[in-house]
Amino acid sequence: MSDDRIVFAPDDVDLARSPLRRGISEPTYVLGAFNPALTRLPNGNLLLLVRIAEALREPVRGGTVRSIRWTAAGYVLDAFPADAADVSDPRFFSLKGGAYPFLGLTSLSWLLPVELSADGQRVVTVHYDRAVEPSADYAQYGVEDPRIAVIDGVYWMTVCGVSGGRLCTVMYRSHDGYDWRSQGMVLDHGNKDMVPFEGRVGDRYAALTRPLSDAWFVAAPGAKEGSGPSINVATSPDMLHWRPLGEPALRPLKGAAAYKLGGGTQPVRTKRGWMLLYHGVEKQGAVGVYRTYRALFDHEVRAVLERDESVPVLEAAPALIAPIAHQAYLPQPVVFTTGIVADGGDWIVASGEADLACRLTRVEGRRLE
Repeated sequence: MSDDRIVFAPDDVDLARSPLRRGISEPTYVLGAFNPALTRLPNGNLLLLVRIAEALREPVRGGTVRSIRWTAAGYVLDAFPADAADVSDPRFFSLKGGAYPFLGLTSLSWLLPVELSADGQRVVTVHYDRAVEPSADYAQYGVEDPRIAVIDGVYWMTVCGVSGGRLCTVMYRSHDGYDWRSQGMVLDHGNKDMVPFEGRVGDRYAALTRPLSDAWFVAAPGAKEGSGPSINVATSPDMLHWRPLGEPALRPLKGAAAYKLGGGTQPVRTKRGWMLLYHGVEKQGAVGVYRTYRALFDHEVRAVLERDESVPVLEAAPALIAPIAHQAYLPQPVVFTTGIVADGGDWIVASGEADLACRLTRVEGRRLE
């Protein structure tokens, strides 16, 4: 395969086969087909679980701004007064005058399984019949940004569930990577980037978490690390009940460009410890610049052995999306890495490029291990 390329994009999605057709008859379009989980299937092929952000072509109509919502009976449209909303961002609208910042999404996200050849060179099948969609009120506005880990032959997937009550983590389980069953909510409000380790740590499961907050207490003056959104670790006896650990953690470094961190790939076991790729965000404009960095935990996940934010593993590559640049909508460059698999002596890394399309990158093994 090419070292770095787009493998799936909005125009590759057949919306006639979208689950939103159960209730939404108005024209929609794919705002983005991006942030894919990546795993290897029992048959040796690769599988992407692609986030499809499906949006109304005409979100503002008749003095209202509309959003899509899942219900047990099907998908419905909700309407809010347009004169009370800021609709300047194509991804969401904000309602004015509330006690808190209230946001509404212009799209609803569901997950599309895309099977690739073992080397990632070609699309084998797009499994519309295996799409993963919301199934409970805690994900009424969509399921986003999946991550997959295979542990003892079982496929586990975390997603972010979005609703009017919370941003939560929902766990899914599969015996074959094709058929997914929700195990329910496992982390409550404010945890968007839960990423399972691909293997047990001792006799327990482990996962990266990333709690969010509207405010942070200042770090001690002499501390190397600052405050802000950071990557933490939790453990579980069963993948369903989680306990956070005090250490280790990846927190923003004082003086570094990245003021916000979040999990990327599932941590994978290497000879020297657990290797992971994570994102760091440089404050710039409304969105920020997203880059991918590498870190290494020890085998017992008691300490961070290595981290380096001086040289990113991946940066956004606008040239890759040049043929579909007219569909881009983000003002800053973004690469959001979400999965990794071994391939011979190399690694194949999956990312969302510009919140628009799926990117696969082959990285030499020695560069990451």
